[in-house]
Amino acid sequence: MKLGRSFFSLYFLIVCCFGTLSWLLDEFWSMHVEQDVESYTGYKTVLKALDEKLQVDEPVENWPNRIAIAKERFDLPIILVTTEEAKTLVPALEFVNHDNVTVFYDDNHITIFHQMENVDQVLVLGPVPSPTRPRTEALIRVIVLVLLGFVIFFWVWPISKDLDKLDKTAKAFGQGDFKATVKGGTSALVQPMINTFNMMSGRIDSLIQAHKELTNAVSHELRTPLARSKFALQVLRGAKDDETRDKYIDKIATDVEELESLVNELLVYAAFESDQPKITYSHGDVRKLVEYQVENFSSEDIQISFECDTNEVIADFDGHFLNRALSNLMTNAIKYGNNEIKVSLSIDEYHCSICVEDNGPGVDNHFKEIIFDAFSRFDKSRGKDTGGFGLGLAIVNKIMQWHNGSAKVEDSVLGGAKFTLTWPKQHITG
Repeated sequence: MKLGRSFFSLYFLIVCCFGTLSWLLDEFWSMHVEQDVESYTGYKTVLKALDEKLQVDEPVENWPNRIAIAKERFDLPIILVTTEEAKTLVPALEFVNHDNVTVFYDDNHITIFHQMENVDQVLVLGPVPSPTRPRTEALIRVIVLVLLGFVIFFWVWPISKDLDKLDKTAKAFGQGDFKATVKGGTSALVQPMINTFNMMSGRIDSLIQAHKELTNAVSHELRTPLARSKFALQVLRGAKDDETRDKYIDKIATDVEELESLVNELLVYAAFESDQPKITYSHGDVRKLVEYQVENFSSEDIQISFECDTNEVIADFDGHFLNRALSNLMTNAIKYGNNEIKVSLSIDEYHCSICVEDNGPGVDNHFKEIIFDAFSRFDKSRGKDTGGFGLGLAIVNKIMQWHNGSAKVEDSVLGGAKFTLTWPKQHITG
């Protein structure tokens, strides 16, 4: 396996932190733990036993002889001094106290002062080598640190690998590969960053693709009326009679109106596409909104029916944008239908749905997949001759996305198209 620079940097940073922490703990241990009197139980036991032997079994005049015997027997430097003399023998070392025992120590040796009970005498043992317990504890710490190093290695390695992947992908993205995404993250710590980067990459790529498609579509839409106007102007220059001139002047005026309509729709779509506006949810009756639209579009020439199983349909929605989406669907149904429209409203435990159906020619199956894309048109039945540029349904789809819902098209029992808007009836913030 290949170890990258980020791995070594992160690994050594963590190891150095643990090494420093170990050193600080070792210093603290040396000051407060390892020099505990209990660490010198053997020396302490000798002094305590000697103290009891002297005071119970031996007269005071025999104490020096008994101490000499103990010194030779245990091979330890032991002396007996008065309390005042002990003060002059106190070494300039760190010490700890416990009951009637005081231990003075440095890194290698200790001196123990044992205050005898009921007499003004002190037994002094030392200096003698420090017990071997600290050395054993140091070995244990080394083993623990080595094991910890292995644990850190296997913990840091997947993090480093994911960070290297993220770095390479970010560089590729910066060089123009907008489809670049990070594949197969293994670290739980880096995975949220990978998910965020992939989401950002996908969003930017979709915006770039939409921009390209919009540019291509706009150039195509502009080219056609401009070409017709250019041809009309050429004919107009050579026209010999007023009738011909009036005819081509009308054609140029029609093309200008078409261009104006296209520009207006482009401005609306650009406003929707640039960024998601603030959706202002209200908790209210969707039925009132639908009934308003049905009444607004009703006329003597158009038969519009409305169906809803409940008197109220309470849900969360943005009234302004939902009105716009439903208005676009109703406008399309009038344009492409044969004067019969059916609007239905329903709600279940989780979602609210609005359906708009017409009795027009319907939508071919292959076109259903792209009908909500900008500038998508079905040439035979849903073309410019009915006044559209393929932006209305793209706006409807965008509004449903803002509502965390969806828009779909299918065949209607009336013979035409059936458009359905569905969104969660309860908006969850966060």
